[in-house]
Formats: sequence, structure tokens, C-alpha cells
Amino acid sequence: MQKWKTLSIAGAGLALAGGATLLAPGLGGMAADHLDPPARTDPSMDSTPDRAADIADLFAWHTDTSVVLALTFAGPQSTDNPGTYDRDVIYTINLSNAAPRTSADMPIHVRFGPGTTEGSQGVSIEGLPGVTGPLTGAVETNLMQGGVKARAGLFDDPFFFDLQGFKDTAATGTLSFDSTRDFFAGQNLTGVVIEIPKDRIANGDNPVDVWATTARFGGQL
Repeated sequence: MQKWKTLSIAGAGLALAGGATLLAPGLGGMAADHLDPPARTDPSMDSTPDRAADIADLFAWHTDTSVVLALTFAGPQSTDNPGTYDRDVIYTINLSNAAPRTSADMPIHVRFGPGTTEGSQGVSIEGLPGVTGPLTGAVETNLMQGGVKARAGLFDDPFFFDLQGFKDTAATGTLSFDSTRDFFAGQNLTGVVIEIPKDRIANGDNPVDVWATTARFGGQL
């Protein structure tokens, strides 16, 4: 599945630029956020939902000196559940700063696997601009290499949404959203946050397209 955003590094804008496409052999569909596409990730429609490959959100923003990318997945879930680290899923954050804007100039690949100690979990991030080789280390740890910072692990779900208001609005046709009611409050998900020096991504005044995909080796079980 895929998420797409456009980041204006010269200014301060961030806009949703596209939808999502499931990456699986012989199967395609649009996906937008948590539990999409439902036929693959929603437990009410699939008895074996692929939570690990379910993108929640993709966030991208910049400061004067860096670009920050945050990809979240496998949520929402209660805070007493562990993170989701599936070694058979590859997460890719794609950056395009030149035409054609649909081609990835800087694909960043994230995979999970066994850590250096028994029972621990590790993460490997490859394709980071300006970094030689992969950035590796334990989850729930601040990692740094070649001027790039990263952290993978559990996070409080940053997305704000009034699900009850959405359902009431859909049922009645009357806007019923409450700005103080957040369905995702107090729930976790798994994610990876990466901070990269801006001068490794910026390309004059060109906008930077950012999109994320997940793919499962061997397809869904």
C-alpha cells in the first residue's frame, strides 16, 4: 500500500497529493489510512489481517536545517501491546526532487529483524542520502550515522480524528464533528522517524514528493 505527499521545502507547505495502492502480486486497490484496504487489513473483513503492512500515516515536514519523515503502521492498538516488527515486510519511503515526480530519486528502505541480543528486535534503514551503508541498531533507540538521525518503535498515534463524528455525519448528513473528541487518543502504533539534513534533499525551489509503500515477501499468508 502507498501514501503520497508533496513537501515544499522552499516554503513551508505540506499537502496530501495522492492515495495509496496495495503492493501484492495480482492484487491492487486504493488505500488511505488505518485498515485500508479493508479486504487485506480490517479484521472485520479479513480473518488474518496483515497489520504489519498496514500503513497508518505518512508525515513529512522541514526545519531550516533538516527534513523529517515519519511513517506509522500497524495501528491503532492499546498501549499494553508490543510493537509490530515483521521481518517479511519492507517499508519504503520514496523521495522525488526532480522530474518525473513519480520516480523515486531517493528510496529509503526499512526492515526489521533479530537484534544483537537474544529476543531483541533490530532495524535496518538503507538508502539514506549521504550515508554509506545501512543505519542499523535496536528498536526503541535513537540511532545516528552520517548526520542522519532515526528511531523505530512504538509511538503514541499522532493522527487526530473524531470517528464518532464521522459516523454521525455519514448517517445523518449533518456535520457532527467535535474538535475535542479524538478516537486515536491513548492508542499506540509502530513507526519509524528519520531526520535528514535538508541540503541532501532540497533541489532549488523544486517541490519534493514523498510517498511510502509496504510490500510483503511472498504475498499475504
